[in-house]
This record gives sequence, C-alpha cells and structure tokens, in this order.
Amino acid sequence: MRGFFISFEGPDGAGKSTVLEQVLTQIGSKLKTQYLVTREPGGSKIAEKIRKLILDPANQEMSARTEALLYAAARSQHVEEIIKPALAAGKLVISDRFVDSSLAYQGKGRDLGISAVKEINDFATGGIEPDLTLFFDLDPRVGLSRIAKLRPGHEDRLEQEKLSFHQKVYQGYQEIAQKYPERIVRIDAGQPLEQVVEASIQAIETRLPELF
Repeated sequence: MRGFFISFEGPDGAGKSTVLEQVLTQIGSKLKTQYLVTREPGGSKIAEKIRKLILDPANQEMSARTEALLYAAARSQHVEEIIKPALAAGKLVISDRFVDSSLAYQGKGRDLGISAVKEINDFATGGIEPDLTLFFDLDPRVGLSRIAKLRPGHEDRLEQEKLSFHQKVYQGYQEIAQKYPERIVRIDAGQPLEQVVEASIQAIETRLPELF
C-alpha cells in the first residue's frame, strides 16, 4: 500500500499556507484516506532545528552551497522520519514546499544550477517525488509586499533578500513548471483567495480522483 504525495509551491507571499488550510477545511472530510500536513524546511524535530539555522537573519554569511546542503539535509531527515512512513501507511502527505523550492531558490536564485541542486536532492530524498504539485504563481513584488504588510520587520533571511533574487527565484519556478507539466499545475495566486482555493481543489480532484 502506498499513499499519495502533494506539494504546495510558490514564491514568498504567494499564500500557500493559507490556501492549504482552506483547501483541507473543504475537502478533508471527503478524502478516503487519512492525511498528514507538513512543511519544509522542517517537519521533524531535527529538520526544524536546521530550519531555524537556515532562516535566521543573523546568518548572513551563509554561503549558497551551505544553504543548499542544509536544505537537502533537512529534507532527507523529513523524508525518512515523516514522509516515507506516512506513504507506506497509505496516507496522503501534503507538504508546504518540497524539492522544487530548492531548485528555484538555490538552483536559480543562488545561481548554483537547477541540475546540480536536483542531484543533491535526489540523493537526499532517495528520488521521492510528489504525485502532484500546485504551483502558486505570483509576481514576487506582490508577494513581498504582502509579507511586509503582514509582519513588518520580521522577515526571515531569505525574505530579506533583494527583489532581484526573488525575481530569479520566480523565473526558476517558471522553468520548473514548464519542465514537469505532468506533475505541476499552475494556480494563479493573484486571484481572490476564494478562487485560488477553488482552483486548487479542482486540480486535486482532477489529477488525483483516487483520493475521493
């Protein structure tokens, strides 16, 4: 028995976490299987500690390669401790971010190369991939503006990066979405929240009807 794996992806401020919560409010009772919600970086005790290290604004001297390797390390622990057992038990795993985030942020945003970062993460995860990825497509300027309004002065280390970095990340997501159309569904995150939630539910129902 193997469960299903859905990842929610997108630039900072795209509203992934809010949409995820509302999607589950609407479809949670309709699912045939138990579900587990998790996040990256984090999701397990060790991975959450690595998360704090990565996102701490005090760690400005962190190199791009160190950042990529720390994300991969956190992800490896997350997969082994949380995701693999849940899938083996036949559960639906929904993760707020997964490998695509590293491909976009470190591969493209940090100029390490999408292929190089994918290789690191293939090793870290043992090749596990989501069955479905919802990509919340939003102009990074809009996303960063949302964050500034929601928690001014409390942005994490990556959120504090210049707009040019976030624009490269956004370009990375576009390239990844084009490369893996069989797995990634683009959701226009600039729409009103209700429409974003509706589009997300429709994508899940269409791509993974076995869940219902």
